[in-house]
Amino acid sequence: MRRLALAFPGVEEGSSYGTPGFRVRGKFLARLWEDGEVLVVKCGDDERDFRMKADPETFFITDHYRGYPTVLVRLSRVSEDDLQAVLEEAWRRQAPKRLVKEYEQHRDRHHAERSGR
Repeated sequence: MRRLALAFPGVEEGSSYGTPGFRVRGKFLARLWEDGEVLVVKCGDDERDFRMKADPETFFITDHYRGYPTVLVRLSRVSEDDLQAVLEEAWRRQAPKRLVKEYEQHRDRHHAERSGR
């Protein structure tokens, strides 16, 4: 989780409600729940609803988070690809547009180099 979150440009780790949390340019992305087994991710309503419908055993909310654009993720159940995707969606929503554009250009350039273009 830490490695995936910190791989996005501008993400910094700090404390959030006494647990490890991640922000991009001061804006909340995610934090570990007090139990150390669930990650709270601010990914937006559409992403939350999609994830909860696709895999309700892994992605869920509690009454406390109802009405917020966040999803809770059971770390013991989530695949690395799904966790990266939900963190990327959170990062894209919170990061400055310039940072997102730079990230996409770098990613596209890296992909082209790997595919021999």
